[in-house]
Order: sequence, then structure tokens, then C-alpha cells
Amino acid sequence: MSDNRQRRAARPYRPPAVDPARRAAYDLLEAVRTRDAYANLVLPGLLRERKLDTRDAAFATELAYGTLRGQGLYDAILQACVDRPLDAVDPPVRDLLRLGAHQLLRMRVPSHAAVSATVDLARRVVSQGPVGFVNAVLRKVAAKPLEQWVAELAPTDDPVAALAFEHSHPRWIASAFRDALGGDLEEAGRALQADDARPEVHLVARRMPREELLAAAVGTAGPFSPYAVRLQEGDPGDIPAVRDGRAGVQDEGSQLVALALAGLPLDGPDRTWIDLCAGPGGKASLLDAVAGERGARLYAVEAQHHRSRLVRRSGVPAVVTADGRRPPFAAGSADRVLLDAPCSGLGALRRRPEARWRRQPSDLPGLTRLQGELLDAAAELLRPGGVLAYVTCSPHLAETLVPVADALRRHPELEQVDARPLLPGVPDLGPGPAVQLWPHRHGTDAMHLALLRRRV
Repeated sequence: MSDNRQRRAARPYRPPAVDPARRAAYDLLEAVRTRDAYANLVLPGLLRERKLDTRDAAFATELAYGTLRGQGLYDAILQACVDRPLDAVDPPVRDLLRLGAHQLLRMRVPSHAAVSATVDLARRVVSQGPVGFVNAVLRKVAAKPLEQWVAELAPTDDPVAALAFEHSHPRWIASAFRDALGGDLEEAGRALQADDARPEVHLVARRMPREELLAAAVGTAGPFSPYAVRLQEGDPGDIPAVRDGRAGVQDEGSQLVALALAGLPLDGPDRTWIDLCAGPGGKASLLDAVAGERGARLYAVEAQHHRSRLVRRSGVPAVVTADGRRPPFAAGSADRVLLDAPCSGLGALRRRPEARWRRQPSDLPGLTRLQGELLDAAAELLRPGGVLAYVTCSPHLAETLVPVADALRRHPELEQVDARPLLPGVPDLGPGPAVQLWPHRHGTDAMHLALLRRRV
């Protein structure tokens, strides 16, 4: 052996440097897998910790969120490219393959770069052992465009399952979307497609003029809420008004349902407003600002101590830590009540990319029972003539129309009010009296709103 070859053989193996954006994306997937972490809570801190510049942060965000959103679709494609059950592949290697598949199939990354970068990442975060496997599988994935993979692998005997596969949702969620859209399969496909796309960041100017927020942010005025700004680029955490609490990150749909409650005409006194499930505080903070302008007071109720702290940090002064089913207020003491009920969150899947794979149909019975109990408590709080907004971030009929219909049967003192006039300028609100917002129609989360009034 020559001297040069001997020196090379004696050197310890050092994996190649991995680009920081891909490493951040991998670390997020690992946190979601091993700690059941929430991607939207972990990633911002991870990007700040790694000090990624704007371009790398945007790449890491799209890579991580897109991989999580597309997991079901990518797993089916990867299964077609491996000779054993995908579940038998080591979980870290599965994460690497999913990251590579997203780059190859849905990002503008050249195939050779996507494969090479993922192989380099494998050497760094796993070991040299699986490198050949990762390389071979991703080359098979790269052999066909996404459209061809979908055409070959999508179910052919079940139109709902085919839509779910194409847009990477569990079938039961695709079915729930179709049902909420009156059985319209074509529109359900558009809803699933919008749900699978990267969402805009929405801001709310809750304690400042919207024009001032627009001047500080690279964004446009929201088309429906007078407080909304839709951010086109940049990190909202870099905006001083967001850091000091005068503005916040809040979907425009969330703003609209809170403002509908505030805008519903009311006879008699209008002094006591209650948010019965206030954490983490977005709607409560907006309502508190509106209530303050009218001389009313908002009381924010939240059952969990850590979420109560978040409500206080959002700027709401009157926060009560208590179970919303047993609120510490006298019956008939409230003029306006917001019940933003705990739900499956199916309406915000585009912002919580891992949630579609965590939620199960078996989650619904417990949630719907809780929603009914909270509706009963809210009904007791209302004075005669008082108004209630029942809100869920879900279009599932079991969490929207059904709980309200059941509550109206249990409480004949309640009547439903048409919510559509309370969202002026918002199109395609359906036949009423409830309102269902949609990403594909309104560019918002799929928020549901029902307005109820206690008869005088």
C-alpha cells in the first residue's frame, strides 16, 4: 500500500457537512415522532436557535411541514419502492425517506440534489449503514413524477379514498369534508387540495390601527376582517407590534367568528362578556379589545393553568382558571358568551401538519360529549336576550350541526340566529343559519359558527 493510501486509510471517517435547513427539518420530524411534539410550536424556536437566514428558514419550513402533510401519500409511494413493509424500516430512516420524497415530488429541487443531500443527511444523523438503501429507494421515487405515482397507486373503486390519497388525508377526514359540503365530491376535492397547501400567515391588529400594522409588515389587508393582515413573507416574530402584544398571529376566520358575536344586536345591558374556553387567548384578546371600546368587560375562563397564563400574556386582564362546564358565574349573568369548544381541529390541519395523522374517528365521541356539556353551561349563563356563539375549528357535522341541534332540543329557551349577516362581505356562506368557512372558498381555516339567543 502506498504512503498516501495508508494515510487516507488511517483517517477517521467524517460524515459530510449537512446543510442547516435540511437538518432542522429532520430534527423537527424526529421531535414529532419521538415526543409527540406540535410542529407549529417547535419549529419557530428551532429556526431561531439554528440562526437560519430567511431563505434557509423558508426552505426548512416548507420541507418539514410539507413532509408532515404529505406523509400518507409519501408512505404509499415509498412502500412501492421497498421490498419489505415500510413499518419494518427504522423510524429515523423513514423520516429521511419522507424528506427526500417531498423534495423529489413537490419541491423545485433537482433530483440529483435531493437524493445527494438526503444521503449526506443520512450519513450525519443515522450512520453509513443505511446510506445505500436511502440512495436506492429515492432513485426509484425519482423515476416517476407525482402525477404518475398517484395514477398508479390511488384506489380505483372508492372515489372518496382516491381523493384522500391524492391530497394525502385519511379517508375518514375526506369523507367528513364531503359530508359538510353537502355530498359534493368535486368541491370536497378542492377543499382537500387547499387543506394540503402551505397556508398564509394571518395577523390581527387588536390594539392598534390596521394601517400601522400594514406599514410594519410585508402583507395585505385581509379581505373580510377589519383587523386582519395577511402576511406575504417574513417572520411575524420580527414585527415589533407582535412582540409587544398589540398585534398577534390569528387566522382571519377566527377573527370573523369572534367579531360576529360582538356584532350581534342586543337589547338591554351589554356589560358582561364571557369566553368559556379561552386558551390560548387569540379570540379572547380580540374580544377584550372590542369590549373595552364599548365599556363592557370580558372574563376569560380556561381550565388549564398553563393555558390561562397564555391568555394573560395575550393581554386579557380578567382570566379565571376554571372548568367551563362549571364556571364561577351566576346563572343568567352574561350578556354575550363565546364557546370556542375543544374539537378535533380538522379545520386547521393545514396549520398543524402532523394532526391529520394523529386524530382518529374514535376521538369524536369524547369531544362531542364535552361540547354538549359546555353548551349546557353556556346556556345557563345567558340572561334573557343574551347571545351565544358556538364555534369549532372543524367542519365535521358531529361537531357542528349535531351539537347545536341537540342543545336546541334540550334548551327550548334558546333560538338560533342567522349568522350570515354578521359576516358582511364574506361570500359563499351557504344556506344558513350557521356559517361554515373554508380554505378553498375564503382562504381561512374551516371555522364553524352558530349563533344562539336566549328568548326573552
